[in-house]
Amino acid sequence: MTKQSIFGRISTLIRANVNALIDQAEDPEKMLDQLVRDFTNNIADAEAAIAETIGNLRLLERDHAEDVATAKEWGNKALAASTKADELRTAGNTADADKFDNLAKIALTRQLTAENEAKAAEPQLAAQNEVVEKLKGGLDGMKAKLEDLKAKRSELIARAKTAEAQNKVHDAVKSINVMDPTSDLGRFEDKVRRQEALAAGQAELAASSLDAQFEQLDDLGQLTEVEARLAALKSGGAQAITS
Repeated sequence: MTKQSIFGRISTLIRANVNALIDQAEDPEKMLDQLVRDFTNNIADAEAAIAETIGNLRLLERDHAEDVATAKEWGNKALAASTKADELRTAGNTADADKFDNLAKIALTRQLTAENEAKAAEPQLAAQNEVVEKLKGGLDGMKAKLEDLKAKRSELIARAKTAEAQNKVHDAVKSINVMDPTSDLGRFEDKVRRQEALAAGQAELAASSLDAQFEQLDDLGQLTEVEARLAALKSGGAQAITS
């Protein structure tokens, strides 16, 4: 049952959709760390179970090889006994010939028993070999999935750090945004602009006042010129009357 549960977990973990699990996780990094631990532990359990299965397979193979060797050995003994019986019978020693023929029959019986045992074990050997190959493939799949998990974990952490750095930069830029009227820099710029406008207004007012003064001088000049001409007219008129 323990082996079956481990092998079942191998199949389940290989079919696991890591991307879907990451999307569903509240904390993907912690989830990946847990998956890495689960996969590592299950791989260790699977390796132990598969090693035991392979060990049992090797025992079966050894028993099968021994049965084959035993069958061959009894076959050789049967042949030797039969040959000896033929030699004795040719020599006229029928009693001993029969004895060796009986030994040959016993050897052949044991040969058949060993051959039957070897033949009976062959389907089990084939099935066990198939199971072991599948388990090895599943274990390789788990190890590949584990490497994918580790790579995704590294990628996720790198992306998280990059996103965190970008957010910090955005926050820093936002805090010094000169277009933000609520920022200290925005208020300072507004104050400077008001001071500049005040200075420009004062300069414009000063210029207007100076122009007015010059206009007054021009008006005074014109009045003086009029007075001079009037005086000349009066002076000229008097001279005309006198003459």
